[in-house]
Amino acid sequence: MRKTLATLATLGLFLPAAAMAESDWSQVDAAIGKKGAVTGTVHKYGLPRSDLHVTLDGVSIKPGLALGGWVAFEPTGLTAMMMGDLVLTESEVNPVMKSLLASGVQVTGVHNHLLRASPATFYMHIGGHGDPAKLAAVVREALAKTKTPFEPSAAPAGEPPKLGFDAAQVEEALGYQGKNNGGVFQFSIPKAEQIRAGEMAVSPAMGTAIAINFEPTGDGKAAISGDFVATAKEVEPLLKALQTNGIEVTALHNHMLDDEPRLFFVHFWANDDASKTGPSVTRRSRCSPCSGQELAHYGS
Repeated sequence: MRKTLATLATLGLFLPAAAMAESDWSQVDAAIGKKGAVTGTVHKYGLPRSDLHVTLDGVSIKPGLALGGWVAFEPTGLTAMMMGDLVLTESEVNPVMKSLLASGVQVTGVHNHLLRASPATFYMHIGGHGDPAKLAAVVREALAKTKTPFEPSAAPAGEPPKLGFDAAQVEEALGYQGKNNGGVFQFSIPKAEQIRAGEMAVSPAMGTAIAINFEPTGDGKAAISGDFVATAKEVEPLLKALQTNGIEVTALHNHMLDDEPRLFFVHFWANDDASKTGPSVTRRSRCSPCSGQELAHYGS
């Protein structure tokens, strides 16, 4: 884990009837079937696949580690930009895609994030631009062809499960603050560059931030998964840094069609001792939004 932790150191077919007032987001909540979390102007709806029981290398994967689907909306005047990542089983991929495409929502990527997982899971990235309530209804209709749960989690309210490792040491090593989400310690780290899709700026909450998740696996260990967000020139150094330091690269691909700069998402997996933080990442990645290569830098 010493090396591991240091290495981790629009399609507009929906026309709105009127401008969306802030109170109108209740219509989007109703259409998707749950209340969204608000970050800045972005309204994000979690779609975790808590119905699936997925294992990888003997680890029972929690939704917050690698099964956390979502859809998010960022207002753009009278309309909203939508992006999302839907977690699907093999048999669900084409029915969901057919439903989305028939209603004018873009499918911008379909791929794996994990290797050796049983059952296998696939990740469908989607995009759209228009009336957010109508877009939300299309997503909900498509997901009706899956077993994605929409009812509130049965987890009891109160303190989240204990992590079983020193979270403060992990935060110190990465230089960012994490969040215990249902027993998974999560980091969301924005890129230094401004990201645009078409002519619109894209907020980190819309899926362009680096994601690093730690799920305790006992005896101070943690399964680590997520994705680094890299520009073309960062990809090769990032892959080498991850592999050199014992982190498995599980996927490399794009999530969007018209992003600028062009972004590549590098997914990874490790299961190692979370208490041995080792050297920290570079000072620059501590002090400002970082590039994928900088966060993966391993110092001696």
